[in-house]
Amino acid sequence: MEWTESLQKSIRYMETHLLEDISAEKIAREVCMSTFYFQKAFKIMTGYSVAEYIRNRRLYLAAMEAISGKEKVIDLAFKYGYDTPESFTKAFSRFHGISPVQIRNHSEKIKPFLPLKITISIQGGNDMDYVVEKMERFQVIGMERVFSFDSSYQDIPKFWDEFCEKYMKPLFAQEEPKNEEEQVIRDCCIGAYGICIDDVEEEGKFRYLIAGNYRGGKVPEGMKVFELPEMEWAKFLCTGPMPGALQSVNTKIFREWLPNNPEYEIAMGVNIEWYFQGDTSAPDYKSAIWIPVKRK
Repeated sequence: MEWTESLQKSIRYMETHLLEDISAEKIAREVCMSTFYFQKAFKIMTGYSVAEYIRNRRLYLAAMEAISGKEKVIDLAFKYGYDTPESFTKAFSRFHGISPVQIRNHSEKIKPFLPLKITISIQGGNDMDYVVEKMERFQVIGMERVFSFDSSYQDIPKFWDEFCEKYMKPLFAQEEPKNEEEQVIRDCCIGAYGICIDDVEEEGKFRYLIAGNYRGGKVPEGMKVFELPEMEWAKFLCTGPMPGALQSVNTKIFREWLPNNPEYEIAMGVNIEWYFQGDTSAPDYKSAIWIPVKRK
């Protein structure tokens, strides 16, 4: 199934099951995509997370029912997935700017939120700076944390700030590592990769590693080793200051390269960001996005 067709099918599925207990994982299975890449692509292509889209659609439909005055607030709350009338009223008021009771006399205040249509750009997809390279299996080592899809854009940069403050600044300020942990960080170049791994059982979560290449030996407490199998990787080069350059290329991958590419599709739920040493604010700073692919 083509990339854009899969995303459009996901919207049709959500619309059909909007009042049911649906999750991103279940939707991703319906369209034969990994949960990680489905949620990442949906956010980039629509500007909304899956949870935001479902919530906004429900609140719009709830408003359309509320103006009739036939349904009680408590009934609307339970129908549209809220545990209490209070939580429903709070969400409703935040979205529409007016309460469910008030909107009955002010239908003009309803904030429209209709089913989305996936559109793509057909310009520039073949001009991206990338190579497809087969790599032998390799292992990475690093610090791991589990993130929620909905808040990862805000939380992952904080994770990097903590890592740099705790480890990188002291390492740069001293001639030699002072302990086993610092030695591994230096020897394995931990910080060269930011890796998303879609294998967490808890709904809406994924693993993220600040990592480097594992070269064997003892794994310090608090670190994890992860092995990537032999496969082909599409590697997209980014040039420019962070995070803007990386975000721009990431958007082009999902809006242009994947929808227009006749040869490759995503092979597994892993995404790697590679960072070169140097000034991340420099106009010629180098980074890259690696996506595991397989031929269609």
